[in-house]
Amino acid sequence: MGATTAVELPPEIRDDPCALRRLIRSGGYTGRTGALAMGYVQANLVILPVADAEDFLRYCQRNPKPCPLLAVTEPGDPHLPQLAADLDLRSDLPSYRLWRDGELVDTVGDIARWWRDDLVGFALGCSYSFEEALITGGLHLRHIERGMGPARYTSSIATVPAGKFAGPMVVTMRPFQPADAIRAIQITSRFPSVHGAPVHIGMPHLIGIDDLAAQCESPYLPIEDDELPLFWACGVTPQAALQAARPAFCITHTPAHMLVTDIKNASLAVF
Repeated sequence: MGATTAVELPPEIRDDPCALRRLIRSGGYTGRTGALAMGYVQANLVILPVADAEDFLRYCQRNPKPCPLLAVTEPGDPHLPQLAADLDLRSDLPSYRLWRDGELVDTVGDIARWWRDDLVGFALGCSYSFEEALITGGLHLRHIERGMGPARYTSSIATVPAGKFAGPMVVTMRPFQPADAIRAIQITSRFPSVHGAPVHIGMPHLIGIDDLAAQCESPYLPIEDDELPLFWACGVTPQAALQAARPAFCITHTPAHMLVTDIKNASLAVF
């Protein structure tokens, strides 16, 4: 089957995470996953050798806002039955990145040939889940309406180190009018396993962001005069820590090409 685009997928595949994973596994879909399997948790992926996995696990545990850990595999086991019975980390993401000594060396469609008995997979929560909750709650996310990602910044907030893993927290910014900002904080605080509530509100200079436009590391979305910038911990943080730590070998998802699970977003709410 040839590769197709998200808009071309029939509803029985587009809306069913299991059917979508089967299509991805066959090589029939290699695109972004953000508009697919709505209502289901999607996850960031990090795969490391056992020699580095313990430190990375502690890094995630010490930094749950930017590194919200959903599940961890046993060494050499590519499956995560907690997230989906048929899930295979070697083939079920549309695109993977291969890293050696902190340098990106390749982008591939499956990782079967690179899988080893000492590899440990980490599934980390992503912002797609809380963004769906915000939209369901009646809030407008202008970046989504314009077909963009949220504005992303490297802040001056330090993460708690673990072994070789350390570095600043990467954050994403979403602007809201004050009343909507209060509602956004309330909604996202219910989802701590997918970044939770913002880590900072307003006054970006206090977290090392003196110029929102100039320091933006993604397409910039201007803030209106009646809006407040809200900053959430971002899943790019662990990837930045990985690059700085320079492990001999590592595999991650390609940004926006996520691990689609069978877990409902609503099930992650804690109240």
